[in-house]
Formats: sequence, structure tokens, C-alpha cells
Amino acid sequence: MKNDVILLDGAMGTGLWNRAEARGVAKVPVWIYNIEQPDMVIDLTREYIAAGSMVVQANTFGANRPSVERSSAYSVAEVVGRGVALAKQAVKGTDIQVALSIGPLSEMMEPFGDLSEDDVRDIYEEQIGAGVKAGADLIVLETFMDVEMMRVAATVAKQYGVPVLCSMTFDRRGRTMMGNTVERVIEELEPLGIDAIGMNCSLGPTEAIGVIRSFAERTELPLIFKPNAGLPVLTEDGTTVSDYDAARFVREVLPALDGRVKYVGGCCGTDPTYISALKQALV
Repeated sequence: MKNDVILLDGAMGTGLWNRAEARGVAKVPVWIYNIEQPDMVIDLTREYIAAGSMVVQANTFGANRPSVERSSAYSVAEVVGRGVALAKQAVKGTDIQVALSIGPLSEMMEPFGDLSEDDVRDIYEEQIGAGVKAGADLIVLETFMDVEMMRVAATVAKQYGVPVLCSMTFDRRGRTMMGNTVERVIEELEPLGIDAIGMNCSLGPTEAIGVIRSFAERTELPLIFKPNAGLPVLTEDGTTVSDYDAARFVREVLPALDGRVKYVGGCCGTDPTYISALKQALV
């Protein structure tokens, strides 16, 4: 693989919802499928493996206590443990690693919301602890918009002795929704001893390149680059499609890999065909 890049997978959430729609299955928080549609989760994971992913994510992104309690009668341990177990089942017999995927909470931290730092720490200790206990090889904290919440989550994650990758989501100005700059993100997270840093979601490859290059100019940490497949476009029949096909996605991702990007994959709108195209371009 060129530049020793580690190829990640693509979107799990949109991929599962597409499969649910095709099967006539209700669109619910996708972590519910770990319990109720496990074959669908395994099938998508195996498609990413066949496409060339070297790390696949467990279907655990939003499976934190507030979300799980709000939308189901399951426990966090059930949902997260099952998500990791399904991914481990899919990679059995390979050297592919399973990442515990952890996302931001829907509630905000003080002073902008009601969650205290202790509340956030407790929620993430439950979710991350369940995932590591189930056998996750590494932890990926992604799509965070508040560096303070990311700091708490990363501090919890570092307790478990596995690699921790931290990825924020930015706008075209290079700021998160909470106004955090790349510089601020690095200042808060680098001292924690995390293993990689970068960006995912929100932007297509061309818009995102400026953000990842800003990281490259300010840190020696390995970088993560997981842009979206452009912005969704509404079609005449009311469905949405991506304005980036796999070929365009790869063509616009490759210029970002001239720096220290070590982990590359796709976020919303990408599927196994995008990862397969990336692999072919990187071999």
C-alpha cells in the first residue's frame, strides 16, 4: 500500500439504512440492527473486508446510554458487545482489526448544555468499557464537534491500553460547529497521548483537503482522513444520491495523501465500491 496507508472502511450508518430500505425493514438507530438484524451488519462488514479495508468499524457509533435508553429496552453492554462480536465474526481468519466506533453525545456539555464533565465521563466509560471487553482492537472517536467532549472521551479511551484515534468534523473555514480550530483541537488532544488525529464527515474531499493539510502543518501525529462522498443531491423521485461517484471520490482524495495521512477511508455516502476504488489507486 502506498505510503504505508491503512485503508479504513466507509459509511456504516447510511449503508445499513440502505439495506434496511431494500429489505422493507424499519429505519431505526442502526445499533439496534446488532440485535435485530445481525446478518445485515455482518454482510456489510464483509463487503468492506472484500473491498480491501484493513480496519473495520463495529456498529457502535451512537450506542451510548442516553441514546440506547431513549430508543430501546436493550442495555449498552448488549448493544455494544454484540456490535463488536459481529465485527469480530466477520474478520475471523484474517488479520483485519476491529475498531470500536464512538461518536459524540446528542446532548451538550456545560456551559452550553446540561451534561457535566462527570456525566460525560460516566457515559463513555460504560460504552468504551463494554467495547474493549468484547475484544475491540482499537478505539476510533469520530464526528465530534466539541473538543471538550472529545477530550473527556479520549481520556477515558486511553485507560484501556489500545490505540486511540481521534477525528473531528469541520466546516469549510476549518472550524467545528462549536468554533474549535485545528490548532485548538491539537492543543487539547495531543498531550493525552492519542495515536492519530484528523477529520471526518461534513465535507467532500476537495473541501476537506485544506483541513487535513492544516493538521499536517501543526502536528507530527499520524493523520486520519475520512471525507464524505460530497453533498447529497435530491432526485426527481424524492431519493437522494451522492454527487461523487467512486472514481471522482478517489481522484479528489489522493492529493491529500501527499502528507502524513496514515488512515484513509470514507464517511457518509461512501460504500464498499469507494473503498475498493481507493485500494486499487493505492496499491
